[in-house]
Amino acid sequence: MSRSIIATEQAPAAIGPYSQAVRHGNTVYFSGQIPLDPATGALVEGDISVQTRRVFDNLEAVAKAAGGSLGQIVRMGIYVTDLVNFAAVNAVMADYFQQPYPARSTIEVAGLPKAAQVEVDAIMVLD
Repeated sequence: MSRSIIATEQAPAAIGPYSQAVRHGNTVYFSGQIPLDPATGALVEGDISVQTRRVFDNLEAVAKAAGGSLGQIVRMGIYVTDLVNFAAVNAVMADYFQQPYPARSTIEVAGLPKAAQVEVDAIMVLD
C-alpha cells in the first residue's frame, strides 16, 4: 500500500523536512502543528487559548485536505511548555471536539519551535 502526502495552503507550510500529514491506507498521520498563521507563517500573538485555537484550526484544515474532519481523529498528542495551561487547553479542545473524544496525552516540554506555547500532533482514521 502506498502513502500519499497531504498538503494544504490553509495550514502553515512545514518549517523543516516533513509533510503536514501522510496518509497510508485509511489512516492519516499528522505532523505537529504549532500556532502559526498560515497566511504569514508567523506565530500568532496571544495567550495559550489563542494559540491553541490556531493549532486546532490548522489541524482542521489538514484534516479537511485529507478528506476527513476533526471528529475522525482517534489519537492526539498535546505538548505544552507549562502544565499550568492544562485547563485552558482543555477548554479550547472542548470547542472543537465532541464525544467520543480521541485518546490523548498531554506532556510538558522544555521548549517548542518558534517559542510556541503549544503543539499538537494527531492520528486520524477515515471511515
